[in-house]
Amino acid sequence: MIFEDVLEEYMKYAETRHKKQVVYNLMKDFNNCISPFFNSKDVLKVNSLDVIEWENLILKRNYSNSYNKLLYSELCNFFDYVSLIAGIDCNVVRKTSNFPVKVEEKKDDFYTLEEFNRFICCVDDEIYKQYFNTLFFCGTRPSEAMALRFSDLNGNYLTVRHSLARHCYRELQTPKNQSSIRTIKIDDTLVKDFLRLKERYIKEYGDAREDYFIFGGRKPLAPTSIDRRKLKACQKANLRPITQHQFRHSHATFLLGKGIPLNEISRRLGHSQISTTLNIYCHVDLSQEKRVNQLINSVRTNVFYNLTKDFKNILVCLLKHI
Repeated sequence: MIFEDVLEEYMKYAETRHKKQVVYNLMKDFNNCISPFFNSKDVLKVNSLDVIEWENLILKRNYSNSYNKLLYSELCNFFDYVSLIAGIDCNVVRKTSNFPVKVEEKKDDFYTLEEFNRFICCVDDEIYKQYFNTLFFCGTRPSEAMALRFSDLNGNYLTVRHSLARHCYRELQTPKNQSSIRTIKIDDTLVKDFLRLKERYIKEYGDAREDYFIFGGRKPLAPTSIDRRKLKACQKANLRPITQHQFRHSHATFLLGKGIPLNEISRRLGHSQISTTLNIYCHVDLSQEKRVNQLINSVRTNVFYNLTKDFKNILVCLLKHI
């Protein structure tokens, strides 16, 4: 059972069980990180030493802990399939330890409200401007925002029903998970901006179909075009560029800073568990750190003041008795 032959069958197996985008990413990971090492090997003869040697090669590439973990999981699942079709109980990858976890600095970034306002003023097209407003003020995933249609808008409520497969001909597909299907209440300004986009499409196409994409009309915006507009606006505003997904991070961080309960933020983001929101989106916010420092300073200053006051009272009492 040669690796590349089994992999071809495994991908057919995966296509019947996963979204096209997932299969695309899986094939990409195998082509770049797994197949070059295991090609031509008999999968039934792969042992723990082989897996360790593969892990050592991957470690030299200095990927993030999360990506290493993903690669290990993908290889595990592949050998689960091997065990299934070969009728054996042993998965050699699961017997071998995962990648060691290295200490790494959190690199996630976000924009404050002030930074976002600088950015959005430099976006020179109304469609793209409202796309970024939606990411920042609604917290949608980029793939969810690109898939939004006017049929998803009902008054001040926006329902997330689909996501757009970025690398699969921009096909509509179901969102990431069941919790991702959600309804978000949006602000009055954004509603008016959406309706202005609808009027723009009416002038352009001569009709106003509900299945038109909010951002693009007959066709959704292309991710590469969005990235180009984003970079141009960042340069004009003299801001460090952040990824499209980090506008979603910015939304969560903004709401946390304003004291919005974590469970409501989690619901808006479409997370199935609050712990996901807490672990991923609670970024360092210096304004919160200042508030903590002010609180501690206040407490310690008051304690010192009270101790000094008590000491003075004791001295007055002693002097009276001298």
